Amino acid sequence: MLSTQTYDVAIVGGGMVGLATAIGLAMAGIKVVVIDAGQTEAVSGEPKLRVSAINKASQQLITNLGAWPYLAASRVSPYQKMQVWDKDSLGKIDFDAHSLSETHLGSIIENDAIAFALAERAGELSELTYIENTRLERIAFGEREAWLTLDNGDSLSAALVVAADGANSWVREQCKIPLTFWDYNHHAIVATIRTELPHGETARQVFDKEGPLAFLPLYEKDLCSIVWSVSPEKAQQLLALDKVAFERALTAAFDGRLGMCSLESDRQSFPLRMRYARHFARPRLVLAGDAAHTIHPLAGQGVNLGFLDAAAIVEAVTELKQQGKDIGDYKHLRDLERWRKAEALEMITAMEGFKRLFQGTNPVTKAIRDLGLNIVDNFAPLKTLFIQQALGNKNNLPKLCRRNQN
Repeated sequence: MLSTQTYDVAIVGGGMVGLATAIGLAMAGIKVVVIDAGQTEAVSGEPKLRVSAINKASQQLITNLGAWPYLAASRVSPYQKMQVWDKDSLGKIDFDAHSLSETHLGSIIENDAIAFALAERAGELSELTYIENTRLERIAFGEREAWLTLDNGDSLSAALVVAADGANSWVREQCKIPLTFWDYNHHAIVATIRTELPHGETARQVFDKEGPLAFLPLYEKDLCSIVWSVSPEKAQQLLALDKVAFERALTAAFDGRLGMCSLESDRQSFPLRMRYARHFARPRLVLAGDAAHTIHPLAGQGVNLGFLDAAAIVEAVTELKQQGKDIGDYKHLRDLERWRKAEALEMITAMEGFKRLFQGTNPVTKAIRDLGLNIVDNFAPLKTLFIQQALGNKNNLPKLCRRNQN
């Protein structure tokens, strides 16, 4: 790259959200650069531990961006059903895509596989420059542009910067954007599990007093990815167990729904925190994905919310560019900011409500949630509404997340 380059948009972070944003902008004829501290690689061998439940809206986005064909079919695991139940009670709800004449509710895909598919698509676009293994060292904002200096000494300028550099965003910190946050007092244990019984392309989640445990179906009939949310103390205890003891504890926690569980990978644990940036936009700056918000993974909506950010940014910036407006002027970004903040807050509130409803063993709370689950399960209109939410169908979906983009 030349020592100085000028772009319309500079995106910091080459993960799923950053690359999706870049591709959408480049497809609209907007000159964009992605600066990534790491690099994407093809996924092979054993399943990676970090996976995402991609709903139909996010799948449509990836398809509309032209990246879906780069996902190896062998790494994509569509699921047709969802089962949710409350441990040691009769409360349950089952979702089936076929009830809405859909082929599936979503797909479980490794995060690295999605990022690689997007990177492959990015390489086809002449308006997109993708810089890997390079860190952003300095950033400064002027009246008409932002200046970025890379750790290799190169510099560039852009009318707008998109910070998609994750939950611990360097750009957000440099810009001194405060966070509203709280600790969920949960750690998520992730691992790959082989089960005695086939998963039947069904995503399952059980709630008990410790927290939710999800079994997400992978591309082999008896292979699942688990996300087990428990207190930090409980997580430490579970990680300290030997393989056999952990398998027994997991099987018991899951009510033996898929028979005995066998550990097929290492176990990893990470803390869960809610983060919500006070500002999603500033002059010459927009935050996207985890840089703007993080939520509890109990409904698997974090990455889908990030993809909505990407599609919304593409839509808003493209319209501003077509209208000949300054794409980095904050007065033109305020509608986008309000849109994304409202949707993120709605999701954060819903996740916190679910978490509080399903935690603990208070008999009154337990009776209420069991009744609620069974009412939804047996009342068709309400159940259809929940299925539509699971699919990611919303009234204000960005155009790139729709089958018909008009």
